[in-house]
Amino acid sequence: MRVRTKLSTALMLVATVFAWPAQAAVQEIRATFVPDPTNPMVNRFENKTPQAGVCVSFMPARCKALGIFSLRLPELSFVTQQPIEANHTDPRQGFMLTVPSDWRNVDVRHSSGDTEVVQIRIAGIGGGWNMSHPPGVSAWAGPGIPWQARWSSAPAPCVSTGFLLAGAAFAQFFWLVPEGAGACARTPSVTIPYFRWSGIDYVYELRTPNPLNMSAGEYRGTLSYSVGRGGDFDMGDALTPSIDTATLDFVLSVEHALKVDIPPGGNRIELVPQGGWQAWLNHGRVPSRLFRDQTFIIAASSRFKMQLECSIVSNNTCGLRNGNGDEVPLQVAVSLPYGVAGQDEQAVNRRPLRLDGVGTELFQPRYYVNDRPGTLHFEVARDDVAEMLNQPGSTYSGMVTVIWDSEV
Repeated sequence: MRVRTKLSTALMLVATVFAWPAQAAVQEIRATFVPDPTNPMVNRFENKTPQAGVCVSFMPARCKALGIFSLRLPELSFVTQQPIEANHTDPRQGFMLTVPSDWRNVDVRHSSGDTEVVQIRIAGIGGGWNMSHPPGVSAWAGPGIPWQARWSSAPAPCVSTGFLLAGAAFAQFFWLVPEGAGACARTPSVTIPYFRWSGIDYVYELRTPNPLNMSAGEYRGTLSYSVGRGGDFDMGDALTPSIDTATLDFVLSVEHALKVDIPPGGNRIELVPQGGWQAWLNHGRVPSRLFRDQTFIIAASSRFKMQLECSIVSNNTCGLRNGNGDEVPLQVAVSLPYGVAGQDEQAVNRRPLRLDGVGTELFQPRYYVNDRPGTLHFEVARDDVAEMLNQPGSTYSGMVTVIWDSEV
């Protein structure tokens, strides 16, 4: 028996934001799937993107509690081209932020041509700003409201994280953005001649495909966001961005497991009747069949197929032959452990293995099946046994190769 495991590389998800001179930013986002034998029911990608920004420098414990991590866009900043007027009525004339908080679909493609869909949304944003002094940070105070409360607490529809670090003319903040949220804005009570927002941090949420349905290797895709007035990242009319595009390059890396172990001696199959040969030897009772069930141990996290190869071909299956050249067909079937389904989504119980591969061209683990037992069934049917018994003293033999193949 042979196991063909043309398995993979690591699966990784990469979103890259590079900096094109004053025009664009590209950042790399990575995710990888490797099956975990200690936790086989958990089958999802692990984010491998290096964390940066607020969750590293300022509030790691808070980020961990919120289940978020941050990245930084060092190429991106926003600066005023004109003063921010006190008590303006149009949110676009002051500090305003709108981010692509809705889910976006991104096609990621494997080198084989297979395509899957990743979904992403921007779920939080912040950074550091500095401003003219005077007036300094007190310009953001409201009637009976200290200026700190207007930045540590986010304006609706944004959601607070409670984080604020500040001085006389600068502050570091971070707000969460719910799905489908619109603009979040703050209005000063004193005119601000100059305001600059930089060191911009963001959080994203990612929905990845089921890695068990994916081929081993890398899947790549790209998503670009527009930055500026009316764009995906729209910070109003008062703040002008340093770049006009932010691009995410995704690389999903998948590393699968497909391993089959046959117990010692399991590669030599002896076919015998139920209960042995005594009923035939003592009473001349023709056996209903000759058979052997051979157990194997399989670990599988990816789809695979099974194939049959024979030293002696008998129609669509293998055959056995004696020294006189007489042949009988050998029926071969497979039972796979719970958690592995066939193409018909049914459990695999005594599924026939045929030379044309029909019926065994796709098996799909529903979760990582780790070192579970399966069975190969070998059988000569009753009518063929009767024919064999017409050749007393003969030994019938043949070579059967069973292939587990991850290249589906």
